[in-house]
Amino acid sequence: MEKNEKIIAGAAIALVLYAAALSAIGPMVSAALTKKPISNTGSIKAVGVGVYWDQACVNPVSEIPWGLLEPGSDVSKTIYVQNDGNTATSLSMTTSGWDPLNASNYITLTWDYDGQTLNVGAVIQVKLTLSVSSNISGITDFSFLITITANG
Repeated sequence: MEKNEKIIAGAAIALVLYAAALSAIGPMVSAALTKKPISNTGSIKAVGVGVYWDQACVNPVSEIPWGLLEPGSDVSKTIYVQNDGNTATSLSMTTSGWDPLNASNYITLTWDYDGQTLNVGAVIQVKLTLSVSSNISGITDFSFLITITANG
């Protein structure tokens, strides 16, 4: 085999190996390119109640670190809500101040609070779940305000 033929044969082998490598890792590269983590901040405002990370109500919650979220994912955080008022109450939760404004079209916050009465000084465990739509697009980070209010 002449020198030019060896170079051509070597290049052909290199191309075959490169193509094989791409076919093996192609799905992984494709998946990595289509999943875009979303960073965020969820601030907590409490009205008539205290919101804490622990049942002993020692560590107050001012912000929820949801972590990096993928499209189509859900993440849950457990908090504890204490009735700091002087009458029994029920709770409500709202979200506001979404940045960007359209983030609320793709991201929802729910909780497992079932409406029970919270007596004076009582503490309940509540699970908050943040869900990101699988068809979210154009949002790489977001923030919003969670307001938990004592009613009654």
